[in-house]
Amino acid sequence: MPVDTLTLLLLGALVLALVIGVPIAFATGSIAVVFAVWLFDFNTLNLVVSRVYTLMTNQILVAVPLFILMAMILERGGIADDIFKAAYIWSGRIRGGLAVAVILSCALMAAMVGVIGAEIVTMGIVALPAMLKRGYAKSLALGTICAGGGLSTLIPPSVVLIMYALTSGSSIGQLYMAGVGPGLLLAGLYIGYVVLLSWLKPEVAPSAPQEELDIPLGEKLAYLRNLILPSFVVFSVLGTLYLGIATPTEAAGMGVVGAAIAATVNRRLTLPNMMYAVVETTKVTAMLYWLFFGASALVGVYTIAGGTQYLTDLINGLPIGKWGIYAVVNIVWIALGAVIDWIGILLLTAPIFVPVLVGLGFDPVFIGVIFCMNMQISYISPPFGPAAFYLKGAAPSDITIGQIFMSVWPFLGLQVLALVTVSVFPEIALWLPRTMLQ
Repeated sequence: MPVDTLTLLLLGALVLALVIGVPIAFATGSIAVVFAVWLFDFNTLNLVVSRVYTLMTNQILVAVPLFILMAMILERGGIADDIFKAAYIWSGRIRGGLAVAVILSCALMAAMVGVIGAEIVTMGIVALPAMLKRGYAKSLALGTICAGGGLSTLIPPSVVLIMYALTSGSSIGQLYMAGVGPGLLLAGLYIGYVVLLSWLKPEVAPSAPQEELDIPLGEKLAYLRNLILPSFVVFSVLGTLYLGIATPTEAAGMGVVGAAIAATVNRRLTLPNMMYAVVETTKVTAMLYWLFFGASALVGVYTIAGGTQYLTDLINGLPIGKWGIYAVVNIVWIALGAVIDWIGILLLTAPIFVPVLVGLGFDPVFIGVIFCMNMQISYISPPFGPAAFYLKGAAPSDITIGQIFMSVWPFLGLQVLALVTVSVFPEIALWLPRTMLQ
């Protein structure tokens, strides 16, 4: 069968399976099995088993459940409340201070949890009622939480970066350090937008009550103690990685220990909370691994059929130059992100796009950061936009999913601006990894 015909059939089968509601993990896995037997013979199914077994024995995957467990312990450990209170106390005098506090809290939480769902739900419970109570416009409140919560896609210990490292063979440590600069850039753009909008339209972000503004300096400094535990957890992960003390998997283990200590200090390390953390970790990890196994099997069958080489040659043959191909890859990622989960996009496109871009002279670590920035756009892009659905689950019943999607458009623009900025100035991402102690 011609490879171009095979490509169209595979794509059509995958789209049909997703349209009729088959979960993407089972859609990719079942299509891989059917096409393996159809194109070759039953012995080809050994390839599927071999790829799954190889993935199961990869030690990098151990870091995934550890980071998720760390996030779940922190979610139950009361850390989010402490971070938000401290951030608001210090940003209260800024116009739009509550929204600024949300972004600062999300950035710090992103450096601890690495899981977008936990962060958005937590901010939806902790921060959204406070913003609405003080008269903030719904659009600003909802958009800030959705966009800020998405920072965990980029800021380490991002699970997205772990899976990209496993797919591309890149260093997790370098990817983590590369995500810091763009993550802070994006948080800075969010804060700048909030402050500017609040100054131009004071009605969208009313000033804080006078009693909240007149808090003595000593009391403000006391609130900083709430940041000691989060800072300890962040250092236990990123600090040990940067200094070369621990491998990513060891750093993940350190993060779990740090989260458990933080929860103990907050008197939240109870048996029910730990049971919740373990159960939720198991659910999320199983979902990720099934997605990974299914997509990996499909890519394997497509590769031995000559499909990967066909698409690579097709992309390289486009008469649009290095940056034209780079732009096409980003457009494809953004378009797919509107309808498919990030892990499906990663496993289906990375084996094709990453070698092409590396062959054109792009750094694979830089590509990983760009991929994460595209997936951050996908998290708030309608109609898929999982961030909106996470927030809807934690928001008051009178807030509709349509209102949440309408609120994210300015932040989508800022994400595209950040993507272009990092593309033009790649050192924003690559400088810190080059200073790491190996």
